[in-house]
Amino acid sequence: MSVRPIKMTNQARPHLEGAGVHLHRVFGFGETEPFDPFLMMDDFRNDDPAKYLNGFPWHPHRGIETITYVLKGNVEHGDSLGNRGVLSDGDVQWMTAGSGIIHQEMPSGNAKGEMHGFQLWANLPSHQKMTTPRYQDIKSPDITSLTDDDGTHIRVIAGDWRGYRGPVDGIDTDPSYLDIAMPANTTKRFPFDTRRQGFAYIFEGSASFADASQPFGVNVEKEFMGEELKIRDQSGNRTLVVFGEGDEVVVTSGEMGVRFLLISGAPLREPVAWHGPIVMNTREELQTAFRELNTGEFIKEGAEDWVGKRRG
Repeated sequence: MSVRPIKMTNQARPHLEGAGVHLHRVFGFGETEPFDPFLMMDDFRNDDPAKYLNGFPWHPHRGIETITYVLKGNVEHGDSLGNRGVLSDGDVQWMTAGSGIIHQEMPSGNAKGEMHGFQLWANLPSHQKMTTPRYQDIKSPDITSLTDDDGTHIRVIAGDWRGYRGPVDGIDTDPSYLDIAMPANTTKRFPFDTRRQGFAYIFEGSASFADASQPFGVNVEKEFMGEELKIRDQSGNRTLVVFGEGDEVVVTSGEMGVRFLLISGAPLREPVAWHGPIVMNTREELQTAFRELNTGEFIKEGAEDWVGKRRG
């Protein structure tokens, strides 16, 4: 077995998206190769409704898939195919934009005003860019969940973990998407398909990986007796860890345990032409998409129903 080394680590950055939603962007700042087949990931986490209630009003997508995973609160979804639904605690939505879809996502908090979730963008291969759009709405009880003997709890959203399959299927890049919670001071090995690229995103607690001696954490400035101190915040971690090649990842949790997403997929290794919500392979394809958006030809599936609803 060969342990995957760490290629890079980054902290998620504050970002404003949609109609003024305050979130943290984990990656998606133009560089795509290290994350292929994934393009972007956002961590939307807030307990102030004023910073998220305006949501993400109607907007288009083509050439990608969006994966929304809600931990706390609710996200109401509607799209040009006529799909409607509400994601709540533990639910997942896997939307394949394909040839073109227009949708909206409107978050609302729980009784305490808390809202927390993630959205990941996955690229579609060139032969699937113009595929028929589809929508998978997966409720929390339908997600495979198991607890190992050491107390590690794993939710298998997509892919396989020791023979347990996640409910998301039919995805071209054969992704693996695990939500993992480890108790304090535990070391665990996670097999990793050598054909995939992948990363971990820590969002609670702290952990160290095989080639790191110190737990990953967020350095925050706090004042003590008039002096500014940089200390490690073990509670609100937002650390991205990108792995190199190998067939396993070794994780040791910190004093407060750790919860993280472990995500991987088969790289496409194709050209990326990306502007806003549309991702194609060439500049010409991108120009065509925006021209069709302006001329009303963007929606290929459900166009008549969509036009009728918008006029109504």
